[in-house]
Amino acid sequence: MRAREIMTKPVMTVGRMTNLSELARIMVDRRIGCVLVVDEQGKLCGIVTETDFAAKERGVPFSIHILPQVFNQLIPREAIDRLQEAARAATAQEIMISEVITATEETPVAEVAGKMLRYDIEHIPVVRDGVPVGIVSRHDLLRMIVQQAETSMTSPSP
Repeated sequence: MRAREIMTKPVMTVGRMTNLSELARIMVDRRIGCVLVVDEQGKLCGIVTETDFAAKERGVPFSIHILPQVFNQLIPREAIDRLQEAARAATAQEIMISEVITATEETPVAEVAGKMLRYDIEHIPVVRDGVPVGIVSRHDLLRMIVQQAETSMTSPSP
């Protein structure tokens, strides 16, 4: 079985300058765990996952966006306004992971799963000539396992 047989498509992409508020809204509205970042030619240049929003070195302005609302008695209103503005101004480029592990449509599923385990990642973009054409997530692998189990249960025994 190949990546093209289990990948989710179409894949959601954004430009590098997409602000984090918009990026978060896309992920929430579409119920997806990551968004691929592409350059002006549509080639993959990064990936933003849910965990990147909370990464201390990359997502701080956005990850603390909600905290002032929780602790608003402890933080002056001016500080809250500055934090919220920083979250609106930050871009995908600032928090994306630029060294993206990818596969092609012809990559065997076992190899895709191996990459996920080796690099402890949940999403592998599928690219054709550098352009994203799909994505394989751990959820896709789980769905494949369930489908194979259901098929074997309904197949007649020899």
